[in-house]
Amino acid sequence: MTIALVTGGSRGLGKSMCLHLAAKGHDLILTYHSNLQEAQDTVAQIEKLGRKGVALRLDLSDHRSFAGFVDGVKATLAENWQQESFDFLVNNAGTGVNAPFAETTEEQFDSMVNIHLKGTYFLTQRLLPLIKDGGRIVNVSSGLARFTLPGFSAYAAMKGAIEVLTRYQAKELGSRGIAVNAVAPGAIATDFGGGAVRDNQEVNATIASQTALGRVGLPDDIGGVVAALLSEDCRWINAQRIEVSGGIHF
Repeated sequence: MTIALVTGGSRGLGKSMCLHLAAKGHDLILTYHSNLQEAQDTVAQIEKLGRKGVALRLDLSDHRSFAGFVDGVKATLAENWQQESFDFLVNNAGTGVNAPFAETTEEQFDSMVNIHLKGTYFLTQRLLPLIKDGGRIVNVSSGLARFTLPGFSAYAAMKGAIEVLTRYQAKELGSRGIAVNAVAPGAIATDFGGGAVRDNQEVNATIASQTALGRVGLPDDIGGVVAALLSEDCRWINAQRIEVSGGIHF
């Protein structure tokens, strides 16, 4: 029995990751930011797949809350699994900023740092004692760290930093047998960024025309890859950036 902790697992890409992992036989701890009902609905879907799921609240921008969150993870592991550790960490939670470089505010920039970079960095650090030797970490990056679209300089800069962090984590955690990789989605039809890719037909069609496979991505395109990456078949993949974008902007 294996346990995965997925941040931002109540909706969008994170929800798809949780359901694909559950379908492959893993139990889940998922985090949510504010919508408890959404998180409970995802837990119910996990349980319909025959696996155990628990939702915990986490504000990734509130770094002072991490100690309490880790205590909550410890208590959850003991109560639900009679264990002191888990197997996989997926750092998925995040939000975006769409603003031209010349107009991006310091507050917007700091928000991206606090959530995507500092949050991921120090939450993972806090959780390290609970991750089993031989476990794995997946950090979620973005195709925007490779190709460039106006308005995403702050967000993409953080994702570029996450890819560098991934390599350092892989190097330094290798002595414990922990593999660390980054998955970089392309444009996905979710409510991220106001849902423009999903709901704006002009945006959707433009992205589809720029993608080799002729459509925008769907959450299950990403969830399946994360579940596969955490399978034993992929145990020798380490320190890699894996773009999952259908071949956009090549």
